[in-house]
Amino acid sequence: MHYISDILYWISTGLLVPVILLLIYFFCRSLLMVGGFFGQYLDVRKSHFRTQEHLRTLTPDNLDDFWAELPAKSRSLFMRHLKELQQSEGSPARIEKVVADFEAAADKELTPSKMLAKMGPMFGLMGTLIPMGPALVGLSTGDIASMAYNMQVAFATTVVGLFSSAVGFAVQQIKRRWYVEEMNQLVFVAELLKEKHSGQ
Repeated sequence: MHYISDILYWISTGLLVPVILLLIYFFCRSLLMVGGFFGQYLDVRKSHFRTQEHLRTLTPDNLDDFWAELPAKSRSLFMRHLKELQQSEGSPARIEKVVADFEAAADKELTPSKMLAKMGPMFGLMGTLIPMGPALVGLSTGDIASMAYNMQVAFATTVVGLFSSAVGFAVQQIKRRWYVEEMNQLVFVAELLKEKHSGQ
């Protein structure tokens, strides 16, 4: 039993460096995510301002005017799929595919923030628990310096993990709300497009 517990201890202490490296990666990823999110927020705000007024009065008869108002180039996922709807030529199969593609692309866009929200606390907890063993050993032997260092590592990994998770969770919630609204609008335009071509 003593040998088994020693093996577990060696495994856990050996995982400390990879866990710390992953937490540093998560921290950098969260900072980049905040910057990318701000750029996307400006793009979404611009596209919503451009389309919201038209969507309130949109009918099958004025769809052509709506297409003409769309920007020629946009990084917005919503705008790209509106363009694809325009090019679908009213084919029900192609329209359904555009809507399904938007749903899949939106889910893919949420994956990095989901990963941060879930993995940050996991690795933060691992980074907290692993140094606690050496800290307790240091306490039992009277090595206060070793105990203090290991406790410092434990608290630091917790903070970094929680910070990364908080950023991922916040970005995920806001983006999910955007994509739900855009999905509803895309389905609305798709139904109008089907109605227009079925009446011809």
